[in-house]
Amino acid sequence: MGVEYLEASPERVVGRMPVKGNTQPYGLLHGGASCVLAESVGSVGAALTAGEGRIAVGIEISATHHRSATEGFVTAVATRVHGGRTLATYEIAISDDQDRRVCTARLTCMLRDAPIS
Repeated sequence: MGVEYLEASPERVVGRMPVKGNTQPYGLLHGGASCVLAESVGSVGAALTAGEGRIAVGIEISATHHRSATEGFVTAVATRVHGGRTLATYEIAISDDQDRRVCTARLTCMLRDAPIS
């Protein structure tokens, strides 16, 4: 997928992904690729919220696709809207290189103690 992270904290995670290689047959950014990017950046934020010795597990994602992207990169900004002891929710805005909104997603992760190995 080619996701790279540009910034990461429990409150905000920024990542980007190339459109090339993540398209559907018509040459447009695949909606599933947008969801992968959204879940990737949101899950990193949730894992940072969970803290050491805990894990984040995605339990719900929704996405609205506003416009297509055919070249360049798309950048996702995940902003925490809730960070509790058992749940973390992020709103993720995905934009193209011209800063036009491509997708808006919302991810909720369950925060749990890490399994004992």
